[in-house]
Formats: sequence, structure tokens, C-alpha cells
Amino acid sequence: MMTLDRIYHAAFTLKDAVRKTDLILAPALSNENKVYLKTENLQMTGSFKVRGAYYKISRLSDEEKSRGIIACSAGNHAQGVALAASKNNIPSLICMPDGAPISKVEATKSFGADVCLVSDTYDDAYEKAVELQKEKGYTFIHPFDDPDVIAGQGTIGLEILEQLDDVDAVVVPVGGGGLISGVAAAIKELKPSCKIYGVQAAGAPSMYESIRAHEKKALETVDTFADGIAVKVPGDNTYELVNKYVDEMITVTEDEIAAAILALMEKQKLVAEGAGAVPVAAVMFGKIPRKNKKIVCVVSGGNIDVNILNRVITRGLIMSGRRTTLTIALLDKPGQLVGVSTVISRCGGNVVAVHHDNGDPNMAINSCFLRVVMETRDSRQAEMIQRQLAEAGFQLV
Repeated sequence: MMTLDRIYHAAFTLKDAVRKTDLILAPALSNENKVYLKTENLQMTGSFKVRGAYYKISRLSDEEKSRGIIACSAGNHAQGVALAASKNNIPSLICMPDGAPISKVEATKSFGADVCLVSDTYDDAYEKAVELQKEKGYTFIHPFDDPDVIAGQGTIGLEILEQLDDVDAVVVPVGGGGLISGVAAAIKELKPSCKIYGVQAAGAPSMYESIRAHEKKALETVDTFADGIAVKVPGDNTYELVNKYVDEMITVTEDEIAAAILALMEKQKLVAEGAGAVPVAAVMFGKIPRKNKKIVCVVSGGNIDVNILNRVITRGLIMSGRRTTLTIALLDKPGQLVGVSTVISRCGGNVVAVHHDNGDPNMAINSCFLRVVMETRDSRQAEMIQRQLAEAGFQLV
């Protein structure tokens, strides 16, 4: 089903249509391995998805093109299909979950597609797209479970080997599995010794659970802000290819993803969406069982909604120990706040918010809770501040 010839043909077709993204060294992301980033977040449309969509559309017959195109997507495939369709003068309709980031919806429209918003998740958008395809006769462009789409994504694997021929491991985000299927097929056929690791959000582990169970598993629900990989059921083709080529599946938590997004912004000056940051999260938090190796993380996309970016950064600061909230039980008398702030200042912390609560019915009449939000360098400094507050006689709740 998937051959190197097919992937090489995709690379030839795409050479003037997509960007060959840079592979950059990221020494600040790991002390245990030499980490490189494959920057698909800097791809046209901000995501790798344009590769598979463009190659698939290039392979359509004139009759298939004449019927128009329909697709379903949480956002990135939508933009890839919209761009490829417009370049080929084909009308396109994209079904998207109504929870998709507004930025992705508007970007899809800007590339010339019509958008149909569907209540709930990607899988509901998929069902709507299939329904409309049967009703109207559109040509359906699947976001991941299609050989041509997989071959297009596999061109990333060819580029990685060309850019770093002595790579030891490649870490790839996994939703439905189209990206990792193509990348793994290309790399394993050319360099079998290279390890391939797939990473999913812990709240949407459909491929992870399927590989563990040795059969395709469907999740009842998914719960992750990494909307690009929030898929309930892996594809038939992608499940088989992952089973054949991928060495291990891994999951990361929401907090770990947020910390990775923050690290990419601060240390590499790169903006990644949740799905794009999961490989980096796996490396940062020791989920990859390799040491002193050259590891490539595929940063699959950068289309993060600015409306949630602030929340993600805040969560990342908390996860990395740089934003800490303390609740302290105090006698409600003058001078207490001065005592607390003196300890924090002496330890080098910076208070950014204070909330005084003396209305809790469970506390004594002459007591209060003081909630202090502070900026710290790291977890060790936050722990030091807590110790010194306790030593000064303050009761931490």
C-alpha cells in the first residue's frame, strides 16, 4: 500500500508547491540528547497538512475535480485542502467542528473554501462530510487515512534523512496517524535503525490504546486543547502502518504540552500549537528512552488560537515552576502582609497578585486567608520560598 516510489513521486510533485522546512538544532530543550526541530510550523498554511492534501488533489482525475472537493478537519487539513483546491481552480467545502479555533476557520475561508461548522468534535465533522459527499457527489479528501495523503506527509521523512543522515530517532505527533505513517514508512525503509516514536495527548490516546490492544480502538470522548490530534478513531491504513513501522507510542499531559509550547517560544523563538508541541513535551519530560542520541522532533504546526495562548503560557509557567500560588492562613492583624512579602522578596520572588479573604465560614473570626501569586525562576526557588515562610512561622495551606 505504501512504497518508497510513491513517497518519492510525492516529493517530486511537491517540490515547487510546498516549502522544504528547516531542521534546526535546539540545545536548550534537552540535556540528555541532541535535539533537532523539523519546523513544519513554518510551512505554508502553518502546518504539514498541505503536503498530503496537495499531493492527493494533484492525483485526482478531471472527473473527480469537476465534482468539487469536500473534506473534514479540525483546522490544518482544512487550510491545506483549501489552498491546494484554489490553486487547481476546484471549489471546496470543509466541515469543521464548531470548537475549532477561529483563526483556523478564518484562514480556511481566506484560502477560498466554504466552511460548514458541525457541533462537537472532529469525528462529528467527519460524519457530516461523508453525509454531504453521498448527497452531493463531492470528491472526498480524507485528512489521514488515504495512501496519497500519507505519501505526501512521508516527504517529511525524506527531508529529515537528507538534512541529518545520522539521525537516531524521530518523534512525531499522532492524531489519526497520517503524518507518522508517512514519515515512519519513508525513514524505516531507508534507515531501519532509526527509531520512530509516536506521541499523543493523554486526553486523546486513540492510536496509543489501539496499539496496546493489538486492534483498533474507538474512544468515547477526547479531551485536549491540542485540537489537531483530538481524534477518536485511528484510520485503517494508518493503524496498520503504525503497527508495522513505529517503535513505541507515548502520551503526554496537558501541562506537559503547555510547558513545551512555552519552551519553544522562549528558547527557540518558535510558535507551536498543541499538536505540534507534543514531541517536544515527550523529550523534555523524559518520555523518550534514549540518551546521547540525535533526536528529531517534528513540530507539525503553529496554528494556535491566540485566544487560548495566554492560558497556555500561564499553565506552562506553572508547570515549569515560574508562576506559583501560595495560600497562607494568618491572624488578621496589621503587619502580616509585610512579613510575607519580606520573606518572598529576600528569596528573590516577585509578587504579581494578592487576594485577602476573611469571609470563609470555616476559619476563626480573627483569621484570614492570604493568596499570593508570585513569579519565580524555577521550582527550586518556589520551594525555598515556601520553606522560609514556614520557618518564619507562617502556615501554608
